[in-house]
Amino acid sequence: MKKILGFVLIGFWLLGCAQPDGFKIEVSLQGGEGQLVLEKRGEAALIPMDTVELKNGKAVLKGKVDFPDLYVLHLLKNDQRTILYVENMAIRVNGSADSLQLAKISGSPVNDEFQAIKSQLDEDNRITMEKYREYQMAAQTGDTAKAVSIMEEVQKLASATDQKVKDFVKNNPASWVTPLFLAQIQASLAVEELDAMVSALDPKLSVSPYVSEIKKQLEVQKKLAIGQTAPDFTQNDPDGKPVKLSDVYAAHKYTLIDFWAAWCGPCRQENPNIVATYNDFKSKGFYILGVSLDQDRDRWLKAIADDQLTWAQVSDLKYWQNEAAALYSVKSIPANVLVDQSGKIVARNLRGEDLRNKLTELLP
Repeated sequence: MKKILGFVLIGFWLLGCAQPDGFKIEVSLQGGEGQLVLEKRGEAALIPMDTVELKNGKAVLKGKVDFPDLYVLHLLKNDQRTILYVENMAIRVNGSADSLQLAKISGSPVNDEFQAIKSQLDEDNRITMEKYREYQMAAQTGDTAKAVSIMEEVQKLASATDQKVKDFVKNNPASWVTPLFLAQIQASLAVEELDAMVSALDPKLSVSPYVSEIKKQLEVQKKLAIGQTAPDFTQNDPDGKPVKLSDVYAAHKYTLIDFWAAWCGPCRQENPNIVATYNDFKSKGFYILGVSLDQDRDRWLKAIADDQLTWAQVSDLKYWQNEAAALYSVKSIPANVLVDQSGKIVARNLRGEDLRNKLTELLP
């Protein structure tokens, strides 16, 4: 009976805090002055939704949202920001103008949920970064064995954090916070797993821009799934001569489409592994087509020479707007796709020993 009464009281509390005509954000910032802007994510930039003038550190922002979503509260004078979920409730923001990101936000159950998981992930990331700095110190002092051992710890910590996010998404299919975190991990998920997660989402979340974008990317990913034919493209090599992907893979048993860049540290670290694997398997019909996301031609060419990349290289020098990378929905590098002689995709994102093991299986 007490438990039932508790739920009833909570229900009345929520009804009492709800704003039927929209949201009301009461802000109190010690030392705050100047304009305070509530900004919403747009396609290319943040969009101002409401602007108020702080008086004695206090201001009230009002409006109405169609659904709870992530917004930015921006104090223009000292360029301080904090993020919060806004829903049609009475919300309070209390803090200091010189540390807006640390302000206490209350009144929004959705934001409370967001802050709860975010605080866990922030702590995980802090621990991981501390361990990564230990790795850097070991690497700089030439203690290779220690560096390798610490890097294994870093990878385990990072994997644990990724799993925590994945578990949150799976366990909270109706949460308004879930679309944000699903968008953050989608690139690391297999097509089948991402499809299952999207299908499990509560239909109400379909209005979220994050969900719309994820669904669009999912359709692209399905076209890039193992067994599908790799989308064809043509880009120029360092001499300005066009190289067509289908011409390359038709001439070899297996071809790795390798997305990389001279400025990409992890790519450069992976290159020695790729070079060694290429040298061991090129006589068996293995080839590579490097696609660079560089924009500085000289830096690109120097990296090719320094890393001894002797296979075909192409780029449109458009940085992250590289058209081939966009075609393959590349959101981070290094990334790669392994195709057979007919262009069928047989594997994706193989690194280190994984690439060698796969080629050993395909080209014994």
